[in-house]
Amino acid sequence: MFAGPLDKCLNIEDLRLAAKRRAHKMVFDYIDGGADDEVTLRGNSSAFDRYRLLYKTLVGVDDVDPSVTLLGQKLQVPFFCSPAAGNRLFHTEGERAVAKAAAERGTIYSLSTLSSISIEEIAKLTNGPKWFQLYVWKDRVLVKEMLDRAREAGYKAMILTVDFAITGNRERDPRNGFTIPPKYGPRQAIEAMKAPFWTLDFLFGAGIRYANLSEKTAAVSLNQFVAEQLHAGFNWKDAEWLLGEWSGPSIIKGIVREDDALHAASTGFNAAMVSNHGGRQLDHSAAPIEALEPIVQAAGDRLEVILDGGVRRGTDVLKALALGAKAVSFARPYLYGLAAGGERGVNRALEIMEDAVRRDMALMGVRNVDEIDRSFLLDPNTQ
Repeated sequence: MFAGPLDKCLNIEDLRLAAKRRAHKMVFDYIDGGADDEVTLRGNSSAFDRYRLLYKTLVGVDDVDPSVTLLGQKLQVPFFCSPAAGNRLFHTEGERAVAKAAAERGTIYSLSTLSSISIEEIAKLTNGPKWFQLYVWKDRVLVKEMLDRAREAGYKAMILTVDFAITGNRERDPRNGFTIPPKYGPRQAIEAMKAPFWTLDFLFGAGIRYANLSEKTAAVSLNQFVAEQLHAGFNWKDAEWLLGEWSGPSIIKGIVREDDALHAASTGFNAAMVSNHGGRQLDHSAAPIEALEPIVQAAGDRLEVILDGGVRRGTDVLKALALGAKAVSFARPYLYGLAAGGERGVNRALEIMEDAVRRDMALMGVRNVDEIDRSFLLDPNTQ
């Protein structure tokens, strides 16, 4: 497998290996790891293999248009950047790099509540469309404050993540002594010497912290942080309150069941991200691509449905669109790029995905996304 210069990386796996080579072990494992035995982590991508494409021929594909419209926003590509916490831990450019790359690609950037660059700074950085992702804090005053700040800064939609009531059993993190913000011990120092470029960034860059929270946030394990700060008792009634506080386009992220999709629609959400948190929460969960079609059918025109998780190739994007997704989202592909080379790495990840989508649309015999439907997929049950 290749792990050389960014411009020589031909696919997301190449970027993954480049990230592994450059980043501190605890950082790479935080991006790369999943829960328990990582069955779901692997299955999120391998589940795409069940679907085979039935391409058309002689339809004229000299002018391919991969653009989509999502919650009224025109995107130049049928994918966008999922929210991810603490990006400056992976590279000193952090969320700035991802926001700029997303804007350059003509797609949405989603900022995490737990970002290492503030809501306001990211808002001013580009004119590209931005969504704000929210975890549910125990302190409702803080929740309202976050929403008010995002609204005033011009974020167009709110993503509520609902599959993070407690932390999944991510065994790589405690083995590595991972904390947020990071703290150093002998094990981290030894691994730091193996990752000199990352270490120089860390030592000479500004301190890494959750920029939207108090500067006094202590370095603790993820399990402890979530238990202390997030509201595990949050329910559908609370979600109604939250939507009333936001009063704008809203997305629920982290569902894999039809009944939850219907509940989300009746509660007032406008879109749903079919996601299992990248295999980082409940191991042996259904892969998003497996759960997608039933949710699309149940939701009908009541929700715009987004596939989130496991996407590594252009054909993955097209399979999700064929099963009814309006668009797909992902985090690991661009995080590998970020850890490998900052903004240049993120740009390379998004470039790889856009080039693949355009090429695979042409090979599949479609000129625009509206032409993609279920007829392009061989039913896995008949294989």
